[in-house]
Parts: sequence; C-alpha cells; structure tokens
Amino acid sequence: MVNEKMNKEIIITKKAPAPIGPYSQAVRASGEFIFVSGQIPFSSDGKVVGDEIKTQTRQVIKNIEQILLASNATLDNVVKCTVLLKDMDDFAKMNEVYSEFFSQSKPARAAYQVVKLPKDMLVEIEAIAVI
Repeated sequence: MVNEKMNKEIIITKKAPAPIGPYSQAVRASGEFIFVSGQIPFSSDGKVVGDEIKTQTRQVIKNIEQILLASNATLDNVVKCTVLLKDMDDFAKMNEVYSEFFSQSKPARAAYQVVKLPKDMLVEIEAIAVI
C-alpha cells in the first residue's frame, strides 16, 4: 500500500567481507525482501580468494550465503541474481560452480560482461531474496 511505511534493516555479518565502499552488505526491506550487494571474491578478512573463475565464483556465492544466513535466509530464498563477469569466456566455468549452489531452487538471472570489476576481480554477483 502507498501509505504504509517501508521497514528497512541493514544486514551486517563478520562472516563475509566488509563493504569496500559506502554501501551495506545487504538490506532487508519491508521484512520480506533482502537485497544483497554485489559480492566479489574476498574472504571475511578482506583477502582475495583465488585467481581463476571457479574459485572466485565459489567464494562469491559463499559470501552471499553468509550474508543471507545473517538475515535468517538461505540460498533457497534467492529469487534473482545478477552476474558480472570480466570475461564472458568464463561463463561456462562460472555456471558450473553456480549450479552447485543453485541446483534445486534456480533463481532468475542475468549475466553480463563488464569492462572492469572492483579490485580487478573476475566475477561479482548480487542477489535478491524473499522470505
């Protein structure tokens, strides 16, 4: 409804890397929607994990998973992902790892090749979940 106030909760966990800019790891809106900021392959202590697409993709999805767990959600709650790739030639390898995490509950998704990602990473993924 138009006149209802939107509830907004900032989600923070130490089990995923801290933001490297002026944004939150995730925001829960109206109690049902969780918007997870684009994650890059950093460990929770801020170190780059891996130098090839499969390892980086795995770390990115693990970061998303930890953020969702801090929101009392899981990867099964994800309804939409956006994947940003440094090189679209990595699409099949990224997809192989992605499907390990999203085998049953497949969210809608878009994937794009971009000119450059933060810290020159190979992949970044953002997610929207609903509880």
